[in-house]
Amino acid sequence: MTPAEAAEESASATPASVSIAPAPGATPPRAPLVARAAAELIGTALLVAIVVGSGIQATQLTKDVGLQLLANSTATVFGLGILILLFGPVSGAHFNPVVTLAEWWTARRGGAGVTMREAAVYVPVQMAGAIGGAILADAMFGRPLVKWSTHDRSAGHLLLGEVVATAGLILLIFGLARTDRLRFAPVAVASYIGAAYWFTSSTSFANPAVTVGRAFTDTFAGIAPGAVAGFVGMQLVGAAVGLSLVALVFIPGRSDG
Repeated sequence: MTPAEAAEESASATPASVSIAPAPGATPPRAPLVARAAAELIGTALLVAIVVGSGIQATQLTKDVGLQLLANSTATVFGLGILILLFGPVSGAHFNPVVTLAEWWTARRGGAGVTMREAAVYVPVQMAGAIGGAILADAMFGRPLVKWSTHDRSAGHLLLGEVVATAGLILLIFGLARTDRLRFAPVAVASYIGAAYWFTSSTSFANPAVTVGRAFTDTFAGIAPGAVAGFVGMQLVGAAVGLSLVALVFIPGRSDG
């Protein structure tokens, strides 16, 4: 056999021992769980540091509560968008137990999403990251590292605000996933949270980990420990409402034509 014939035969054959490279644009392999957990830990910590730190900075710069909220929400919008852009390709950039649990719930029958084991890793590191982020923010501004918040947020209308904020967040994220537009998540999710700061009575915590973390700081963004359980409970209700809305609006497979 001539070299040319050998080359031709090699090109036409596909032996089992030869691995085929994935096509361009194919879904990349998932990062190791330890890397994903680290991304969730760091991302959640930075998110809470942004929320708490910008709140402290705002109260030092102005006594106008409206300007304080504007500064706090603006910093959160830009910070959250960047964090999703950075960590999304690694862990999905949940930074939020209700997002993790909602993804597990939708994937429990074998679809794409986190498994129970992965969710059991994500949620604790999100909680730890949130607490660490609040402590970091206090440290950067020379505040006591841990001082329980005295900002009571237990009123019923605030709890309703959390249901609305969380339901909207879940509807947005999973609606983007159903319509294959998750590439817009950094802008869309950050924009929604920025808007919800202003249109919900609770200023849109919409995140159990962030809620717990913010109890550790007696600053503008804090929440009294006694109000945490109510907020988290309403966030879980909001997540269920959001998933129900996703199932109602984004029905897969067929149209009424």
